[in-house]
Amino acid sequence: MKTTDTVPLANPRRDLERLETEILDATRRVIRSGSYIGGPEVEAFENGLAASVGTAAAAGLGSGTDALIFAMQAAGIGRGDEVIVPSHTAGPSVAAIHALSAIPVFVDVDYETACIDASLIGAAVGPGTKAILAVHLYGHPAALDHLVRVADAHGLLLIEDCAQAQGAMFGDKPVGSFGALGCFSFYPTKNLGALGDGGAVTGSRERIDLVRKLRTYGWSTPQYAELPFGRCSRLDELQAAYLNIRLQGLAADVDARRRIAAIYRERMAGLPIDLPAEQPGCRHAYHLFVIKSDRRDALKAHLADAGIMTGLHYPFPAHRQPGLATNARIGSSLNVTDRLQAGILSLPMFATMSEAEVERVVDAVGGFFRSNR
Repeated sequence: MKTTDTVPLANPRRDLERLETEILDATRRVIRSGSYIGGPEVEAFENGLAASVGTAAAAGLGSGTDALIFAMQAAGIGRGDEVIVPSHTAGPSVAAIHALSAIPVFVDVDYETACIDASLIGAAVGPGTKAILAVHLYGHPAALDHLVRVADAHGLLLIEDCAQAQGAMFGDKPVGSFGALGCFSFYPTKNLGALGDGGAVTGSRERIDLVRKLRTYGWSTPQYAELPFGRCSRLDELQAAYLNIRLQGLAADVDARRRIAAIYRERMAGLPIDLPAEQPGCRHAYHLFVIKSDRRDALKAHLADAGIMTGLHYPFPAHRQPGLATNARIGSSLNVTDRLQAGILSLPMFATMSEAEVERVVDAVGGFFRSNR
């Protein structure tokens, strides 16, 4: 019998309800300040984010997609330039390349981590290739040691898409501190989520100063445009105030996600599914907990009947979407990408998930395989 008591895939409302007093206080503070764009809350958040990532500076923006666009623009990527990117990623990673009239070059991913396969990049480089966009998918860092080496060997810029990996570490350094620029999203379900859209870019002071000009019409002095291609994309004071609160609890929230992942791993060990990998020296931030099964669709239907929401991240690879594949180049076989698309399933994962909810998920997954041997 189908239950009406649902375990959600994510629960940003519950994540924020525990902070309601602080959020309401911050709202009053911003309203009474009379400063709603580019004020002290944004400055405090940018400084705090840069410190947490380990970069010289950060710039808040209107969305994670804008973070990708402005980062690449600040890196000098434009019309006709090629950017190597995995096809197995969220659409905005590729849409941002198209927004600059640049050319995506699709390469395959590692099956275990679902992150870009650094060993394939060298063969994908062409005369017009300018950058690698490394997506830290699901919260697991891409192979940054290999990516840095291959970028240096070919004279390419490395840009990190950290939208799903806030709080992830490679070795002793946070993601977002390895490449020329790091890009973050604060969509409400993210590890560091706002009450609406928001994004940021991290990097050197020189490059972040350029991002700040780009986000405000090309200005550094008000009403004086130094750049011909700036536009408007700013993180507002309210969202920055909320993010300042969330940033203080980010480490604890990532720890909570990791504890849930550890229970999933322990309770699902031995089932005929592939559990998420965590490579040595990496700290997975578990924005998503993605399993792989050759019986994915039946398992998904079983969990829905049990009142457990699941997701597909992502059902359509970029190279199979006409809007993203147009004018793109295929840089390698994409067999792993196609294989993943047929088997991936995202289970509920959020910092405030209760023990009872976790137990329901593992019991339902185990029950499916016990009853379908």
